[in-house]
Amino acid sequence: MKWWKRELLIFIGLFFVLALGMHFQAWIDHPLTQIRELPSSPLGPWHPLYLTLLAYLLLWAVRLLFRGIKKIFTRG
Repeated sequence: MKWWKRELLIFIGLFFVLALGMHFQAWIDHPLTQIRELPSSPLGPWHPLYLTLLAYLLLWAVRLLFRGIKKIFTRG
């Protein structure tokens, strides 16, 4: 699988995990209202995307750190 497809799947998966984690009851009770009310959110209409991007970049940094540590210990 191309790296960008894998990263896109990670981003989309993270998006759904964060959306369900933060607003689980709203998604179960009234999902269409949840989507319809997004533009009037105090965080702005794009907040799910930029919060997911922030979480993705944090996850990416952790993955990069672990990859570097693994390289250090496997050189030998």
